[in-house]
Amino acid sequence: MSTPTIFVVLTQSPTELFKILKFEGLVASGAEAKQAISDGLVFVNGELETRKRKKIVAGDEIQFLDSQLTIR
Repeated sequence: MSTPTIFVVLTQSPTELFKILKFEGLVASGAEAKQAISDGLVFVNGELETRKRKKIVAGDEIQFLDSQLTIR
């Protein structure tokens, strides 16, 4: 079974990676988002991303655990 995709519309672009994880409710806090990124649990456009403040723009795809996000 494939992972459902969550479509995220940015109100401000670019947006930092950790903020997207937090605002979409995938983690409980910004600190938890930063830790998940540091732990190597987040991929952006198919590549491991360890920069907490990586700028995310429309067209990017984020994978975190069982969640797939497409940024619009």
